[in-house]
Amino acid sequence: MTDLLAKARTADTETVTPQPGGPRNTEGTARVSKGTRRRLGPGRALPFGRLIGPALLVLAWWAASASGHLDPRILSSPGTVLATAGDLVATGRLQDNVLISLQRAGLGLFFGVTAGVILAVAAGLSRGGEYLLDGPLQIKRAIPSLAMLPLLILWLGIGEQMKVTVIALGVAVNMYINTYASLTGIDSRYVELAEGLDLNRATFIRKVVVPGSLPGFFVGLRLGVTSSWLGLIVVEQINATSGIGYMMFQAQQYAQSDVIIVGLVAYGIFGFASDAAVRAVERKALSWRRTLAG
Repeated sequence: MTDLLAKARTADTETVTPQPGGPRNTEGTARVSKGTRRRLGPGRALPFGRLIGPALLVLAWWAASASGHLDPRILSSPGTVLATAGDLVATGRLQDNVLISLQRAGLGLFFGVTAGVILAVAAGLSRGGEYLLDGPLQIKRAIPSLAMLPLLILWLGIGEQMKVTVIALGVAVNMYINTYASLTGIDSRYVELAEGLDLNRATFIRKVVVPGSLPGFFVGLRLGVTSSWLGLIVVEQINATSGIGYMMFQAQQYAQSDVIIVGLVAYGIFGFASDAAVRAVERKALSWRRTLAG
């Protein structure tokens, strides 16, 4: 990185030396000193540009259904799905199930984020904490939370506690891995500077640890939000009596593909919206950074 910066400074100041006795070409000198830069970044961001991909996907789906290339028995058309969603809203069935799903995902996300951050701080700021916590958590990382379902059902039953726990486990691992990696990646010179200034532990965490670990925290939060929705899909199909997953499972019994797609669209919308919300908070909290994301 430093080599690239040095080359950039050299290129900016480079000029053409005129030949002895030759004509002085001031235009050529100015042109070389200014230089022509090739754009290597992703380009300027467009407002709501992330909606282009989903919009094109829906248009392709609509075109395939309208042209008859898509069998409605396999995948219902967008018009049918919209009509079904309207019926579910009119009866209140969709709202009730959505609220239950949001509650489960929200609780799992809250407990998972809290546990993951606490564990990351304990392991990242203490050798003893690292030796005690990092090994078991790396082992848990290799074991999918869904693989622990039989054991969790045995311990916690099949109620809400088990469902929230499954979601929280997946979120906590993502939060721990990314926050811990970002925290331990803080330049040691900042730690030495804090020691030289004789900062206490609280000030050190506020001034050094928190700003240094925020990028990893937000990466873990985005993955955690996605993990909460993935876990929710599974746990809502295990002896549930409410929720979007339960609604989809019931629709499967009666081959109602339109209801299933309504549930999938609801999951997709919530996942996309929650990720966009985290991105917005991240841009505000890390406004001091200059990155390719803009």
